[in-house]
Amino acid sequence: MTIEVMRSERKTLAIRVRPDGTVTVRAPLHMPDKEIAAAVEKHGGWIEKTAARLRENAARFPALTPEEIRALRARAKDLIPQRVAYYSAVMGVQPAGVRITGAKTRFGSCSPKNALSFSYLLLRYPPEAVDYVVVHELAHIRHHDHSPAFWAEVEKYMPDYKARRALLR
Repeated sequence: MTIEVMRSERKTLAIRVRPDGTVTVRAPLHMPDKEIAAAVEKHGGWIEKTAARLRENAARFPALTPEEIRALRARAKDLIPQRVAYYSAVMGVQPAGVRITGAKTRFGSCSPKNALSFSYLLLRYPPEAVDYVVVHELAHIRHHDHSPAFWAEVEKYMPDYKARRALLR
């Protein structure tokens, strides 16, 4: 396992595992090396588990060709706005807009101004998972957090959301 330490004017330590197995540790400028090593050791189990999950995902979802990317993006631009329109009507919320992105680390997001973004990579998962992400992001229009009220909102419109969310893991 390769560990790369990057120091900056930050206040906290952050550990990131990349799909290639590299671990990046972002640390405050003056944090002692011993403290960084202790943090990496303390989170060793999480690092190994995350690396294994990323390897599994890489095997499950091989790299896409440019043609496959274009096709997925086109399908996403067609399907996701339809699903957003459907669930928007059901939930009584209206997003400021819908964008399709190439995000690799998150399937969807909701901006503070209620603009929704979805990764075309979401379409590599079953339709039930796509609908879960749509409802999840629409629920953020009412609750810009992951509070109990947010999860109650998701569950109100998608009682089986936990099973659908598990499809993404």
